[in-house]
Amino acid sequence: MSNGDLLHVVTNDNISDGRKRFGRAMIWGTAALTVLVAALQVMQATGNGDFGFTNWRPTLYAFCTWAVALCWGQVLIRGEHGKRTLFVLPAAIFVAALTIFPLLFGLIIAFSDWNLSSPTGRQFNGLDNIRQMWGDPFFWNALGNMGLYSAAILVEYAIAFGLALLLNAQIRARKFFRVVFLLPLMLSPVAVSWMIGKSMLEARFGPLSRLARFFGVENPSFFGSPEIARATIMVMDAWTYIPFMMIMILAGLQAIPKELNEAAKVDGANGWRNFWEVTFPLMLPVSITAILIRIIFKLKLADVVINVTSGGPGGATDTVTSFIFREYRERSNVGYGTLLAFVYLVIIVIAMTILMKLADRWMRPRT
Repeated sequence: MSNGDLLHVVTNDNISDGRKRFGRAMIWGTAALTVLVAALQVMQATGNGDFGFTNWRPTLYAFCTWAVALCWGQVLIRGEHGKRTLFVLPAAIFVAALTIFPLLFGLIIAFSDWNLSSPTGRQFNGLDNIRQMWGDPFFWNALGNMGLYSAAILVEYAIAFGLALLLNAQIRARKFFRVVFLLPLMLSPVAVSWMIGKSMLEARFGPLSRLARFFGVENPSFFGSPEIARATIMVMDAWTYIPFMMIMILAGLQAIPKELNEAAKVDGANGWRNFWEVTFPLMLPVSITAILIRIIFKLKLADVVINVTSGGPGGATDTVTSFIFREYRERSNVGYGTLLAFVYLVIIVIAMTILMKLADRWMRPRT
């Protein structure tokens, strides 16, 4: 084997204790400086002192200094092994910075009174935003609507499962119907809201309103009463995303070996019994995955509501995301809207964690 074919083997370097101490001191010193500068800027932002900062650049510069010191310190402390860390460490620091800094800045805004139309600018107000949220009936109404909208996913799942069974059967023009049923998923929710909500369901000139008047309904309005408006929003959103669940379930159905169904028929399990005892249990992992992903999509529902009803009538169709959007856009209430966004994030994390735990326990084999 020639010298050019030899592999480079990384061995332990003989690194002096003084070099290691210098590397650690550099890392921890710059880290302490970053924490100190950030704490001083937070104190100034909350009105607990004036240290002469005009923006958040000093914290950014201190963080960049710490990042460089951390990378350099790895080489000083670990030698060749530290150089290998540099292939990953800068990217990891960059990703962490894109997460940590917006999170901290958002927390500062969440506990501030910051209305863009106010001449006084942002003012720290402690827990006032939390008290306002606790006594805000519109927020709790929007949160209740999200529970109702999420519960409707079970109906969407049943429809999607039926369509998947139909498209998995040997029917005529099966490929054509697969494409047709997927068309709503190819459309943007904004396009759906304008095409259906603003055009077809328009109270005066919409085709469906005219059809309702033709059958004797006086003054048809799909968004006049809270119940009908809420149901209409659910139907529009379901029409858009049922194909997503359908295509996932269809993929799961096609992955089931045909021998299992044939063996079930030999054992006398036909029709409903075959579905309930063979097909449905095998589809549980795919079904639960589709439902969980659909819940995530549903918790972000805002575009259809904003474009069609703007949360009306009287907040009856509001979702939490559309309500937060209106706090930002219409009321310019940045501080209160940011607090609501953080609270909603915590609710989503807790709810999805519980659902995933329950799903894991339900799919666990029983002995």
